[in-house]
Amino acid sequence: MLVFPNCKINLGLQILHKRTDGFHDLETVFYPLAFRDALELIPNTNNETGVTFTGTGLAVEGKTEDNLCIKAYQLLKKDFSELPSVSMHLHKAIPMGAGLGGGSAAAAFTLKLLNDKFKLNISTPQLLNYAKQLGSDCPFFIINKPCFATGRGEILEELVLDLSHYKIVLINPGIHINTGWAFTELAKGSNGSRLLDPYIPSLKTIMQQPIDTWKSQLTNDFETVVFMAHPEIKSIKENLYKLGAIYAAMSGSGSTVFGIFSNDIDPNLFRNDNYFIKSVN
Repeated sequence: MLVFPNCKINLGLQILHKRTDGFHDLETVFYPLAFRDALELIPNTNNETGVTFTGTGLAVEGKTEDNLCIKAYQLLKKDFSELPSVSMHLHKAIPMGAGLGGGSAAAAFTLKLLNDKFKLNISTPQLLNYAKQLGSDCPFFIINKPCFATGRGEILEELVLDLSHYKIVLINPGIHINTGWAFTELAKGSNGSRLLDPYIPSLKTIMQQPIDTWKSQLTNDFETVVFMAHPEIKSIKENLYKLGAIYAAMSGSGSTVFGIFSNDIDPNLFRNDNYFIKSVN
């Protein structure tokens, strides 16, 4: 059985404050894009136990046993002892440490794939709860529709938002950004909380405005610290605007920057051997 975990971008990202459990409350809008990995799952027939995992494509950092696909299997196995041994193969196209949620997507799709393949009859609310245990972005990929997200990113409210009439260009400079580092650096320059100006519209309000107003209102808090450490990422955003982007921003904690263009943009504008570039309608 084969599925294709897709990526996401963040439209705005506000870090509100650090919680007593060590996580941060935030607000963002997740938007799914049709840029995908490939995940195949088959039952093992050689009496093996547990899960075997192989991968191709982009290299996945870390130990194999720490892969979120394996953790998703193990999480369900605790509650569903009848879950048989399986082999999984992940072909990686979505860069890691890029702010695109590729690992989270693969984990969420593993949960859904196991549920469907072995008829576990896990409800969507239950899948969301399992996904939350794997990572803050994982629940979004269970729904996989535009969502306004709060809490750690796991509290989701579906939004009516359609960007299919635009072309979205993803540019990744090959810089791995550690999200924990980004949170730490952001906290150094703040008093631990974000003072919400009542005159600045909320993210949900901004999303209801015409897209050509987003440039002056829709911000990603991580850009401040990431651009300071990696000015080349800032330059990518600036160049996207020079090329005619209606809106451009960094996704998540980076390092991918995306630009939203009118659908008639010339794709030849984005040829660059130094960056990974993907155009998504």
